[in-house]
Amino acid sequence: MSSLHISLSAEPLFNLHGFTVTNSILTTWIVTGFLILISLYLNRTLKTQGKISGLQLLFEFIIEGLHDLTETIAGSRKTRVFFPFVATFFIFIIVSNWSGILPGVGSIGVIKNVHGETEFVPIFRAPTADINTTLALGFISMVLVQYFGVKYLKLSYFKKFLNFNSFIDFFVGILELISDIAKVISFAFRLFGNIFAGEVLLAVIGYLLPLANSPFLGMEVFVGFIQALVFAMLSLVFFSMATDSHSHES
Repeated sequence: MSSLHISLSAEPLFNLHGFTVTNSILTTWIVTGFLILISLYLNRTLKTQGKISGLQLLFEFIIEGLHDLTETIAGSRKTRVFFPFVATFFIFIIVSNWSGILPGVGSIGVIKNVHGETEFVPIFRAPTADINTTLALGFISMVLVQYFGVKYLKLSYFKKFLNFNSFIDFFVGILELISDIAKVISFAFRLFGNIFAGEVLLAVIGYLLPLANSPFLGMEVFVGFIQALVFAMLSLVFFSMATDSHSHES
């Protein structure tokens, strides 16, 4: 029986013109390609077919639910601006999360010689089980927060960071800056920790009791959904807070 292999970091598979492609990057490309194809298919069928398919109904249900939730939190005026980003976060993250429980992900791989030792390297790994991916998502979210803040409040947005009215106000501004930086780390480790822990749990249960991990698969489907929704909704809340003039009044 082969030994159980668990790696905290994504494992490199090959080099592409000097760029190291890891198993999480490969899966990210597949997830991205899948979502692009689905989008093109739905767009085409909506234009050429009068009858709505079950897949279209499913996506319309998801999009409508996210749209209504965005409108409830941000208001109708800002929904048109925020919604594309919120929906993109949710759909990409939930598909990435669920990709980790597909058959073959984490179990199909190659044997490589690493530092003189033979190791099993899986070909596929869920994108959100890689800290680099979740850090990138968190960074993108917080960059959008700053962008929307400047877009709606202009230069007055920076008053929350640079306020020289008093020492207390200046200190609070520094704390606001640290808080925004910390949000990137919070986003990244919350998502990464939950998805990676789920993969480890499935790997351990599957190794010890191969036929006993079905209940845990259902749990991971639920966790993957919740984590995608939490990320998208927290991003939306931060977008809305950054564009609220009341939160920036001295």
